[in-house]
Amino acid sequence: MARDRSSTLTNQITEGVIWKQLLWFFFPILFGTFFQQLYNTTDAVIVGNYVGKEALAAVGGPAATIINLLVGFFVGISSGASVIISQYYGSGEHSKLEDAVHTAMALAIAGGALMMVIGIIFAPMSLAMLNTPQDIMESSTVYMRIYFLGIIPSMIYNMGSGILRAIGDSKRPVIFLIISCGINIVLDLFFVVKLNMGVTGVAVATSISQVISAGMTVFVLIRSKEAYRLIISHIRFHKKLLQNILKIGLPAGVQAAMYSISNLVIQAAINDYGTDTVAAWTAFGKLDSFFWMIMSAYGIAVTTFAGQNFGAGKLDRVKQSVRITIGLGSVTSLFFSFIVLFYGRILLRLFTQDPVVIDICMDMVKVVSPAYITYVCIEVLSGACRGCGDAFKPMVLTLFGVCVLRILWIMVAGAVRPGIDTICFSYPLTWTITSILFIIYYRKGKWMYSYIR
Repeated sequence: MARDRSSTLTNQITEGVIWKQLLWFFFPILFGTFFQQLYNTTDAVIVGNYVGKEALAAVGGPAATIINLLVGFFVGISSGASVIISQYYGSGEHSKLEDAVHTAMALAIAGGALMMVIGIIFAPMSLAMLNTPQDIMESSTVYMRIYFLGIIPSMIYNMGSGILRAIGDSKRPVIFLIISCGINIVLDLFFVVKLNMGVTGVAVATSISQVISAGMTVFVLIRSKEAYRLIISHIRFHKKLLQNILKIGLPAGVQAAMYSISNLVIQAAINDYGTDTVAAWTAFGKLDSFFWMIMSAYGIAVTTFAGQNFGAGKLDRVKQSVRITIGLGSVTSLFFSFIVLFYGRILLRLFTQDPVVIDICMDMVKVVSPAYITYVCIEVLSGACRGCGDAFKPMVLTLFGVCVLRILWIMVAGAVRPGIDTICFSYPLTWTITSILFIIYYRKGKWMYSYIR
């Protein structure tokens, strides 16, 4: 069977110089996550500058938090497919690889359809539960409903790009995102600035762009000559593979949902302080998202490295890739903390010119950004364990360390000492505790004995 251009990179994942191949794999993922983040960031920049702070809060406040909850849950589940595919590709089991690809695509379509129905029907109710300010309730509902109308293509793109990355191709998903993101920016400007469509315009632009990125990803998978080739008529669930995908992916999805649920609690607390604070939290979230995209890229890279090398039986390379990734992530987090602390006020003007909103936002920055380094081990160690088939115990650690402790902090400390700084401190506190838990678990080595067959 002929092998396409991703095969050389894949062999180097299991055989090449680790730090070089890790970076070679990491940077395309980083650019990809950058352009993924640029979708919503572009929406926020354009509505924040051309419509107003209410529109900024509508696009990036409670609505974005709810969207991230549902999408994050599914993306976590889809990571189970990426792990299974990377393991089968690393071990050369082409028959199982082919079935896993088609099961993964069936899951993307079914999951996207379910989310579309849930998102459209329950948008007003979920926004009301978060105490969304009344002056942004209507526009937030519109944004959510239009976004979820286009969620199936978004899920297909996420699953398709996950398949490509799992077999070592991190470049083409980036190219697709660059193209679709450029289209999104042009459509944002056209719908908002030219046609004065406001929040509706950015939602429609995002949905159209996601259709385009999904189409390009599917086209590449269909044209492939490899075992991971997508054949539309073969898309269906294979029971055993679906069980394996869910065994890894469901805990990962729950783990992602835990972050979002704790963020929902925080969003509800933030909403009590009014539209200016919601807008500031939105702007901070957009600035903060660049850190998360870097950490996410490290997590995806180490998951793929761990998965393929674990499938090939090379545990030493798994451990080496973890050490290298933690080192790279630590340096990156310190650099990003410096940039945000000293240049945050300048960067925030991309999203709003309101001085009150910027002042509130900088108070948030000063509490959260110095602690970015405490998050690195959570992303890297959970990614490595998941790549080796161990997803349940990392989920439990996240449940306790992030979700439970964060909610308890908001309920207890928030009642004793109300204020934005108390709310924001929940992040560095829970990151530190959860990182310690992950380090202890990783060093015990039990994650090495969870391989799924």
